[in-house]
Order: sequence, then structure tokens, then C-alpha cells
Amino acid sequence: MVFRILPFLLPVFLFSVPGYFEPWGKDADLQYTPPPPKQEVQLSILAQAMEKMIWFHQNVISTVDGPRSHYKPSSSSYMLQAIHKHGFIKGYVMGCDRLLRENSDPWIYRTAIIDNKIWKTDPPP
Repeated sequence: MVFRILPFLLPVFLFSVPGYFEPWGKDADLQYTPPPPKQEVQLSILAQAMEKMIWFHQNVISTVDGPRSHYKPSSSSYMLQAIHKHGFIKGYVMGCDRLLRENSDPWIYRTAIIDNKIWKTDPPP
């Protein structure tokens, strides 16, 4: 009986030892510094138009037709992220390259298993 209670009482005796102090201090001593605000990227007119076309594809066409991408993130999300990160021309070329690789061929690079399905993972650089 004593051996069953001992593991629960052991922390009480350890923390009540004179001279014990909490190594992490008090929570009141911690100071929160908020992260710097993100600067929004000014997109060109072409990038804004492409953003609207991708939004239309994701919210209208894909909901009716169903998702068909073998990648995570999907090819449309990849192109949108690439355009935001690298600008219109380079992001558009990267997105088109990704669309050309969109097939059911075996993938030799990183994969992820989500809901018992193998997804090709290729985040934008």
C-alpha cells in the first residue's frame, strides 16, 4: 500500500525541501514582446489578376469539379505562394512547372501519408 502512494507523495517532499527554488522563476517576471508586424507585399496588376483567377479556381471550379492534385500544397496554392514570394513572372513560371509535373507517376522525393493516402510534398522555395 505504501509503495502505491509513495510515487504521488515523492514530489511533495522534493518540492518542500528548504532552499528549493523553481529554476524557471515566476510567470510575472516574463515579458511578452509582440512580433513585428508583417509588411504586406505590393503586388503588380498581373499578380493581382492571377490572384483573383486562382481564387476563382479554388472556390468555384474546384468545389464543383473536386480536388485532383497529388501534391500538398495543391498546385494552385503553390502558384499563389510563389507569386507572393518571388513576384509574378518567376512565380508564374514556377507554378506552370509544377502543373507540368502534376501526374500520378511515382514520386521519389519527400512524401506524406495523410488519411492513408500518399501525398507528394513540394513546398515553394
